[in-house]
Amino acid sequence: MSQTKFIVRKVAVLGAGVMGAQIAAHLVNAKVPTVLFDLPAKEGPKSAIALKAIEGLKKLKPSPLSSKDAVNFIQPANYEEHLHLLQDCDLVIEAIAERMDWKADLYAKVAPHLGAQTIFATNTSGLSINKLADSLSAELKPRFCGVHFFNPPRYMHLVEIIPCVGSDAAMLDNLERFLVTTLGKGVVRAKDTPNFVANRIGVFSMLATIANAEKFGIRFDVVDDLTGPRLGRPKSATFRTADVVGLDTFAHVVKTMDDTLPNDPWHGLFKSPEWLQKLIAAGALGAKTKAGIYKKDGKQMFVLDPVAGEYVGSGQKGDDAVKDILKIANPAEKFQKLRDSEHPQAQFLWACFRDVFHYIAYHLGDIANCARDVDFAIRWGFGWSVGPFETWQAAGWQQVAKWIEEDIEAGKSLVAANLPAWALQADRAGVHFADGSYDAAAGKLVGRSTLDVYQRQLAPAKVLGELSAPLGETVFENDGVRAFTTGDGVLVVSFKSKAHAIGPDVIDGLNTAIDIAEARFKGLVIWQTEEPFSVGADLTSMMPAFMMGDWDAIDATVRRFQDTSMRLRYSQIPTIAATQGYVFGGGCEFAMHCDKTVAALESYVGLVEVGVGLLPGGGGCKEFAFRAAQEARGDVLAALKDYFMAVATAKVATSGHEAQEIGFFRQGDSVVFNAYELLHVAKQQAVALAESGYRPPMRGATFPVAGRAGAASIKGQLVNMMEGNFISKHDFFISGLIADVMTGGDVEQGTLVNEQWLLDLERKAFMTLLKTSKTQDRIANMLTTGKPLRN
Repeated sequence: MSQTKFIVRKVAVLGAGVMGAQIAAHLVNAKVPTVLFDLPAKEGPKSAIALKAIEGLKKLKPSPLSSKDAVNFIQPANYEEHLHLLQDCDLVIEAIAERMDWKADLYAKVAPHLGAQTIFATNTSGLSINKLADSLSAELKPRFCGVHFFNPPRYMHLVEIIPCVGSDAAMLDNLERFLVTTLGKGVVRAKDTPNFVANRIGVFSMLATIANAEKFGIRFDVVDDLTGPRLGRPKSATFRTADVVGLDTFAHVVKTMDDTLPNDPWHGLFKSPEWLQKLIAAGALGAKTKAGIYKKDGKQMFVLDPVAGEYVGSGQKGDDAVKDILKIANPAEKFQKLRDSEHPQAQFLWACFRDVFHYIAYHLGDIANCARDVDFAIRWGFGWSVGPFETWQAAGWQQVAKWIEEDIEAGKSLVAANLPAWALQADRAGVHFADGSYDAAAGKLVGRSTLDVYQRQLAPAKVLGELSAPLGETVFENDGVRAFTTGDGVLVVSFKSKAHAIGPDVIDGLNTAIDIAEARFKGLVIWQTEEPFSVGADLTSMMPAFMMGDWDAIDATVRRFQDTSMRLRYSQIPTIAATQGYVFGGGCEFAMHCDKTVAALESYVGLVEVGVGLLPGGGGCKEFAFRAAQEARGDVLAALKDYFMAVATAKVATSGHEAQEIGFFRQGDSVVFNAYELLHVAKQQAVALAESGYRPPMRGATFPVAGRAGAASIKGQLVNMMEGNFISKHDFFISGLIADVMTGGDVEQGTLVNEQWLLDLERKAFMTLLKTSKTQDRIANMLTTGKPLRN
């Protein structure tokens, strides 16, 4: 393979099933033109199967598409008419059904049409890459490998690359570069063993949970209550996850383990339980058939009782005593209490952890290149917040290893296989260290990948035990923010508050950081060490003044918030917002006032204040009115209406691209697919603006507003919505005030105003709402339940 720069101009995906179509969707999200192939249809257009799959993408929730137009760049194709299109593809990903013979037949058909440099990859979840490679020519083998996306491909961070014996090293590096930066993935290089790393361990964990639930007599809904967020795992926990994945798909992965791992000591576990086989035979395949382990009847949810073989009412929770143990912060104490408890649910949980620890230690040398790859694979592919090796190490390696050995000797473990010698070394403190993570096959520590693409990750994902000192040198810190530099002339500000809510300490800290940046730095970047970017204003910090009726103090706080937004717009240095996760309310307003936003693809953006009975008070209403005036071609109201609806309905963009479409972000802002590259790109943008002779916009410009006539037009539509019961009277009142602010207040259409005029209107309307009882009820409900109240 050539060492010249690898550019992916076009990709083909072979197979328009669930995975193939969604991989194609994510490729076009990343602006990679994609050809989606399937079999020729027996009737209608020859590419009808691919066409139907493309149409289906538009209906899926959560959406595999980051913008509604992206789907237009997937080209439907079939193997009869379009094989010549493969010639121009730099990467071809095969994603047909998991049948070795079907895949081999397809390879024979497409191989003659591939370009001389085309990378050919199979998206298999567990078939042997080397056996698949046996059906390829010697010329094609160096360009072949496995590339295992996780479902859904847009949202799951993990992609496993699995080389075959002849895979070219430079080709694998090029593929990794593309997956990491262009598609935003976390790549783990896996060995060619059945189900690779994540599925091998993740599915084993589910099988061990199922076996232990039966052993200790724990109901399925109780298992899910105990094995979800309480363990730092997804809400779908264990049995709901099987439903979401599809019980047939889950059974297929289990069968792969049964068929291909006859010598695994846990082989007896690799069977689908009888109740699972019966559900599949009855067509109850989980979420996709509306019935599986769980099923909904009206508003009532039911769960399978495997002993009775019938559904029973769902909703039972774990015992409070056991849940209290799970709340213990110290992992060593938590595991000691789980193991010592005689409660069946506690014994069940300890057994689940023990069996996974046992399995990963026993198999580390066979299935992964090091322990870090295991932990990242499970975190990124199964959504665990902490990997299994990290969990073991945090709880005290030696003590946990001793407990596992005691359980094996007592016959409590699932199998009698002993822990490997490396895991029992007297001086072993874990598997993750500052110098690297343990590779059991080679008996040494392995450092991070040195591939150039990872130089872009200034704050990469870390495993427990790696050095985790704060990034950069602290320049300024208060209770609300930390401002630091890595020596490149850019000051980075991170919020320290819970969910990065914006209260007085954050506002004071941000203003001080701007002062420092103006005096000593080229630019300023707002970036958080973890998502979310910000959930908006810290309403709790306003409560003392609110309870005392000190409206002047609250008015001063809102004014300070607005002034901070305006400082971000008009400071003497370029300001960049680097967003990921929730970018709500005041967080969105700060981003809107920065010179540029660099958004992670998974940025969820909105001015959501109406949910607490307020309107955007930090400059959001003003900013949309300002932008509408700039975009208007003689008709300000026409340009304003969509912006008004975005605010009045608390519309949330579900991607960085959609945030651009709605107008929260500008068309020229960057959308970054790998959130770990966010800080690098934001700093580059700040430096580029500074180096090009940055000057802030001229302050005090005037612009036309839609005036009272525009407000009357909007309110006419609101009356219809209220009379049709689409909005409540209070919604109508809030929306009317938003309309008054965004149209410039009680002035003639076309009147020229400045930004401060609108900010004053915005703040006055904010205070009016804050004094109403219905808004106060909405705020109280949000602070106590975390949910919006529609009153």
